[in-house]
Amino acid sequence: MKLSRLALGLSLSAPALLLASPSALAQTLSGTVTNAAGKPLANATVEIEALKRVTSTNELGEFTFSNVKEGDYTLHIFASGFAHLHEHAQVQSDNAEGANFVLARSAIEVIDVHATPMHLSVMESATPVSVLSGETLRRQQAATLGDTLEKLPGVQSNFHGNVASTPIIRGLSGPRVLITQNGLDVSDVSRVGPDHAVASEASTAKQIEVLRGPATLFFGSGAIGGVVNVVDQRVPTSTETRGEFVLETQTVNDQKLGTFNVTTGVDNIAFYADGFYRDSNDYETPVAPDIDDPDGAHVVENSNEESNGFTLGTSYLFDQGYVGVAVERFEREYGVPGHSHGGDTSVFADLEQTKYQLLGEYNFTNDFLQSVHFRAGYTDYEHAEVEGGLVGTTFSNETEELRVELLHKPMAGWRGGISLHYKGSDVFAQGEEAFTPPSEMEMFAVALMEERHFGDFLVQLGARAESVTLDASSVLLPELDAHEHDDEHDHDEHAHDEHEGSEFVRQFAVDQEFTPISLSAGVVYTINESYNVGVSLSRSERAPSASELLSFGPHIGTRTYEIGALFDLSEEGEFVLSQTAIDLETANNIDLTFRKTQGDVGFVFNAFYNQVDNYYFQEETGLFAESGHDHDHGEEGHGEEGHDEHSDELPVYLFGSADAVLHGFELQVAWQTTDNLKLDFFADYVKARLKDGGALPRTSPMRVGSHVAYTLDNIRADLDITYFAKQDDISTFETETDGYTLVDASITYDIPLGDIDLSVYLSGENLTDEEARVHTSFLKDIAPRPGRNFAFGVRGYF
Repeated sequence: MKLSRLALGLSLSAPALLLASPSALAQTLSGTVTNAAGKPLANATVEIEALKRVTSTNELGEFTFSNVKEGDYTLHIFASGFAHLHEHAQVQSDNAEGANFVLARSAIEVIDVHATPMHLSVMESATPVSVLSGETLRRQQAATLGDTLEKLPGVQSNFHGNVASTPIIRGLSGPRVLITQNGLDVSDVSRVGPDHAVASEASTAKQIEVLRGPATLFFGSGAIGGVVNVVDQRVPTSTETRGEFVLETQTVNDQKLGTFNVTTGVDNIAFYADGFYRDSNDYETPVAPDIDDPDGAHVVENSNEESNGFTLGTSYLFDQGYVGVAVERFEREYGVPGHSHGGDTSVFADLEQTKYQLLGEYNFTNDFLQSVHFRAGYTDYEHAEVEGGLVGTTFSNETEELRVELLHKPMAGWRGGISLHYKGSDVFAQGEEAFTPPSEMEMFAVALMEERHFGDFLVQLGARAESVTLDASSVLLPELDAHEHDDEHDHDEHAHDEHEGSEFVRQFAVDQEFTPISLSAGVVYTINESYNVGVSLSRSERAPSASELLSFGPHIGTRTYEIGALFDLSEEGEFVLSQTAIDLETANNIDLTFRKTQGDVGFVFNAFYNQVDNYYFQEETGLFAESGHDHDHGEEGHGEEGHDEHSDELPVYLFGSADAVLHGFELQVAWQTTDNLKLDFFADYVKARLKDGGALPRTSPMRVGSHVAYTLDNIRADLDITYFAKQDDISTFETETDGYTLVDASITYDIPLGDIDLSVYLSGENLTDEEARVHTSFLKDIAPRPGRNFAFGVRGYF
């Protein structure tokens, strides 16, 4: 019988699986899983892909499926530390012999991805993927999502004073990188500004997935730069009782963290619960944070935080699938560094979010449909910016979303299906710093995804069409006094709030419609059992966001005055409605991937080239405008201690569009030198420039990093060294950023306590107390990275 392999060419040493029982309608499918030395592998996962049935091997490496009909099946077998195995199996009534399946060792952990409807792992797709899970996730988790993920190749953080950061993927962030929770939009306002925190918690997540490059086929035009998917078990798919907890304290900001998650169930009813609490003070730095105040205190003011949240979920499990619902409450109060107007008035954001998710899967037994996956969500998000006990600005986002994926059984060798997607959001901002007017967005989409093996080639094809509407009924165009700093003007004459007086403001409605179309094609060629090479081509279109089009006002969190692409700067120096048509942003991306998937040494090398036509970006105009902030500074604020004549002014940034090119590479190498010692190395680089010349602002610098892990009995030690190169490839009005090296280390001791696996750990970050300013941050001149930090914690699994 002929063996069928997926594209990675994983090592298969077993012959075809032939099993039998007296009844052709109730066969038993069984076998044994071992390593290359013949040692049984316990807790290996075995899945019958077409039936979506999963089991685990026992201590002898044995597994059994009962009540399997006669026919041909593909088994998917995997275990931690080993390459995935895809084996063709045939169930017949005239043979009762089980087969032995041998898994080959893999130095790079191979993890399945939940973000896509079809099976995908980090070593099996034409699209580059990274996954952070297990002990690595717990060791790298931070208070913000961007800081949690920044050690992954191709991913950096826009670090915003330790309280708000989002991931930057290959130089792209904001509205181009979609952040999801179990495949549904997290639905906060973190894509509007870097000072807005992501409403998702890493400490309760099972794994976090990063799809690098366009992921528009699965998630839409908001994922033109990539996707970050936070996966948890809030809708449980098992009644097995298991869970974990963490208690931790840190020194650099006196942080206290407690978190837990637990899954259990009775009969066919499963239950899930998680919760967390975090409290921290302003963090310490190696030097005075503000480069203009070298004698200041070594503390970043307004970088404190208090967060808590809980999730409850339940599901009903049946033979063909499951259906379940979950509700989450997320609250966070955090300071806003740089959001200061004089005096000692504290400024913080008060974030509240309630999220409902309905998830399910049904596996069919007919001859056409294989399964249907559905996800539905409703999110009610709000955060207020509070100063001196008074609410200055309120942001809200109410979102409904539905995704339905219909997968068909193999037809002429093709596997895949169709995806239907709806999302509607109502974003509202009110107050003196509401720089974006209220708007409503609605999106309908249909996508087709297919793949097929042709010998050693795996071909992946996809297409997606969207209809996007953006409505805003009260867009404001104030009369703005924008000037250069050497202009002579009377501050008092213009110190009005441009949004207050009707004689200074034009108001009009905006109704925009877009039809983004995305196409993708990828091929993975299995060279041999250990190597594969892949190429992925995509053309992705994106509708600009409301903030990119409609903004007009001060954004104090980034210390800028933002003006959207719907406006333009006239020759007379006034801002007027733009006469340029609003076009879709279009990315033409090519990815080349070369991987070694098996053995004591493994590697993944990705090279990419992304040409983005009509790329929307903020460009500094060289002009300044009054912040319009109505705050009583008091007499001290106007004294000789630093309040100069321009202290209430902000640089004016105008959204524009131009053709851009981003290209670079990512490299990951892993070497399992012995059973106890493992070495990892990574490097990444991106060059982002305008096609007609000039660098894009806040581009991630080149990085080189290494990780050493040593285990001996119950002790594990980890050492990370990461070098960030100097960034001198800068845009107009930007300043260079010096390079720096971060050294982190940790040691963990495992203490088995009956049914609980307890770990005690001590970790240190930035052990050399290096001054590290993040080039991608709007606050790099006033909020460097934290100084030397030690964390002590206890982690338990049951």
